[in-house]
Amino acid sequence: MLKPLRALAIATLLILIFPAAAGAKDNPEYTQIGHDIIVGPNQEVGEVTCIACNVRIRGKVAGEVTTVGGSVLIEDQAEVSGEVTAVAGNIRLERDTKVAGGVTVVGGEIRRDPEAQISGDVTSVGGRGWIPVILAAPFVFLGLLVALVVWMIHRFRRPATPVTA
Repeated sequence: MLKPLRALAIATLLILIFPAAAGAKDNPEYTQIGHDIIVGPNQEVGEVTCIACNVRIRGKVAGEVTTVGGSVLIEDQAEVSGEVTAVAGNIRLERDTKVAGGVTVVGGEIRRDPEAQISGDVTSVGGRGWIPVILAAPFVFLGLLVALVVWMIHRFRRPATPVTA
C-alpha cells in the first residue's frame, strides 16, 4: 500500500517540477538590487525586477518589468508582454517598441515616442513630490495605531470614579 502512494507522490512532484524548470531555462527571471539589468537584442527573459537600479531592454520580456528607485528604458524594437512599472523612476519608450500591458509611473515621468505601442493603460502619478508621501504614509499609519493602543491602555487602567448622587 505504501509503495503505490510513494510512487504517485514522486510522479506528481516530478510533473510539477520539470515544466517549471523547463520554462525557467527558456525564460530566466532577473531580480537585482543595486545592479542594472540589461536585456540584449537577441535575448528573451521572463520577469524583470530591479530595486535601486535601472533596466535597459533591447530584446523580449515575456512577463512584467518592475523597478523601485530606478528607470526603465525600452529601445531597439524591444517587446514586453506584461506590465511596465516604475516607482521613483522614469520610463522611456523609444521608436518601434511594444508593451502588451499597461505602463505605470509613480514619482517619475513617462517619455514615449509616438511610434511606441502600449496596449494597456498609461498611468502617471508624476513628480518627485509623491515620493516622500509614499514613504511617510506607512510610518504615519503605524504612529497613529500605536497612539490608539496607548490611549486605550490608559483609558482602561484608570480607576473607576464613584458616582455621587
